[in-house]
Amino acid sequence: MAFEEIYKRHASKMLLYALNILNNKDVCEDLMQNIFVDFWTKRKITSIKNLEAYLFRAVKFQVFKYFRSQKFSNEDLTRLNIVDVSINAAKKLEYDELESAILNVVSKLPPRCKEIFELSRYEHKSNKEIAEAWNVSIQAVKNQISKALIAIRANLHKEELLFIFQIFFVYHF
Repeated sequence: MAFEEIYKRHASKMLLYALNILNNKDVCEDLMQNIFVDFWTKRKITSIKNLEAYLFRAVKFQVFKYFRSQKFSNEDLTRLNIVDVSINAAKKLEYDELESAILNVVSKLPPRCKEIFELSRYEHKSNKEIAEAWNVSIQAVKNQISKALIAIRANLHKEELLFIFQIFFVYHF
């Protein structure tokens, strides 16, 4: 069941990544099969800390392996480099959007909650240091940080739902 879930979550993105480089669906599907067979056979001996990074490195490795076995043009190599750069740029944009959304939520927190959260997360102060500076208990600091995190999660969840709504309902009608 875990393997199925991993496959469902990552296979389509991995296939798209390979297709952007190779432009050959049959070859890319073969590469995906190789990756997941290898992943399954090594499941007990491989320790993976970041599954998505591991799988995308595997795609990249399989693409390079394919290129080594074929004669490929400079156009293929250029396309590989462009796709790699574009994926890194997309990740940076996603990070920037997430950071902006978090800062937006933090700016709307009640003043005490906002200040305590900023001291904790942006200035890396310990709960004890914050409690002493604000002359409150450590538990009060923990409560304020927890309140901020709940607000951030709730807001990010709403934005994610709004984004999905826009994709499926606004742009398609």
